[in-house]
Amino acid sequence: MNAHPPLRVMLVDDSRTIRKTGEVMLTKAGCEVLCAVDGFECLGRALDFKPDLIFVDVLMPRLNGYQTCQLIRNRDSFKSVPVVMLSSKDGLFDIALGKKHGATDYITKPFTQTDLIAAVMKHCPKFQPIVS
Repeated sequence: MNAHPPLRVMLVDDSRTIRKTGEVMLTKAGCEVLCAVDGFECLGRALDFKPDLIFVDVLMPRLNGYQTCQLIRNRDSFKSVPVVMLSSKDGLFDIALGKKHGATDYITKPFTQTDLIAAVMKHCPKFQPIVS
């Protein structure tokens, strides 16, 4: 039995397919996952969930990923929480824009389970994934 509580990960994406795929991949690795459809839902639900890491899609309606990341960074309780941007764009400009808005890292979609777990392990080094 694992002595540590599961790592809490939020996945914010307006695509139901991306949310479901990411949730399954992260849950299989032993994370507790909470999904949100946009930045507004993320900000509201993150206060109760207290995530250890947040994945945020760049292109979303209402609040885009950059705006969401910036709002996350403005809250004292989330200043140290890693925020990994998810995007289909992989240009240096997009990555730099993410960093400017407070992103910790950047993953290009489509992602694999290896991509997600590597990001979690990089930013939450105490996490030990379940190997299946």
